[in-house]
Amino acid sequence: MATLFDTFKIGEIELKNRIIMAPLTRSRANDEGVQPEFTVDYYTQRASGGLLITEATNVSPMAKGYVRTPGIYTADQIESWRKVTDSVHANGGKIFMQIFHTGRIALPDFLPGRQLPVAPSAVKAAGENYTDEGMKEFVVPRELTTEEVRSTVQDYAKAAKNAIEAGFDGVEIHGANGYLIQQFLSTNVNLRTDEYGGSIENRSRFLLEIVEAVTSAIGSERTGLRLSPGGEFNDIKESDAEELYEYVIGKLNDFGLAYLHIGTFDQNRDWHPVLRPLYNGTYFAGVGFDKARAESVLAEGGADAIVFGKLFLANPDLPERFRIDAELNEWDESTFYTPGEKGYTDYPTLAKAAQV
Repeated sequence: MATLFDTFKIGEIELKNRIIMAPLTRSRANDEGVQPEFTVDYYTQRASGGLLITEATNVSPMAKGYVRTPGIYTADQIESWRKVTDSVHANGGKIFMQIFHTGRIALPDFLPGRQLPVAPSAVKAAGENYTDEGMKEFVVPRELTTEEVRSTVQDYAKAAKNAIEAGFDGVEIHGANGYLIQQFLSTNVNLRTDEYGGSIENRSRFLLEIVEAVTSAIGSERTGLRLSPGGEFNDIKESDAEELYEYVIGKLNDFGLAYLHIGTFDQNRDWHPVLRPLYNGTYFAGVGFDKARAESVLAEGGADAIVFGKLFLANPDLPERFRIDAELNEWDESTFYTPGEKGYTDYPTLAKAAQV
């Protein structure tokens, strides 16, 4: 019977516990996608987790969909991340980089030459995106050509290589939350008639080609994947979600990934009992977990590790707090995406609180 504090391996990496830090967008990078020095402190403070997964990081200039988000496609970006990985490793931690492309969720404000964002099809998302000038409505994206789809697959592979160069233990492909990969999986955004659209097999092709390209570039043992079945975040619909993910997971079983991370905001269904039995490898469960629910799911074999987001954001020493059942800090939502260190590196540890 597994507990939160048992060690285990993903690929060739030994993790000291099963408390995983979720990828959390924090919007602290500069306009060139370079992380500031204090990002080193943020991740190092949380190095007691079994595995840290970074905020979603852009695989190319066209991938950027939010203000102040980091990249992994220039030398300066790689160097800024290397300082993070060096410090996390020096403090006994393990860290994967989450890599992504936002697709139609981007705005021209964020893209080179104010280009239109790209997507499987020219279908506008309902809603608005944040800019420093205020909220702006999503725009109608440009449909990627078949050749551009294939080129974007290679952007992920290159980003994965750059992440390893920056010292990461591996990467997590972001296939969730309504971004480009899930846009291809969807039935409301992907209206293509080429080999990347139509059937479940075709709509899954982009994802599976990315997994193939990334595992070929850095090794399957250093590659994780995040999916969010049934989630409607960023105006996504998957009318055949159960059949879709049964097919996808069947294919993923052939890759020997470091892990599969399922974290969905589907309010109508708990997907973990559906998908865990289908997947043969290491399974991370995320979204909405507290300590009690995490312990229960682990004890029942419903996951191999549990991913914590806002709890880890607000509690740098979350594993120790869980271990001794200490009181937890509350998060400050107003500072989730603001520049600077407030609400980023200043959440107190138990030791720091005791000194006050």
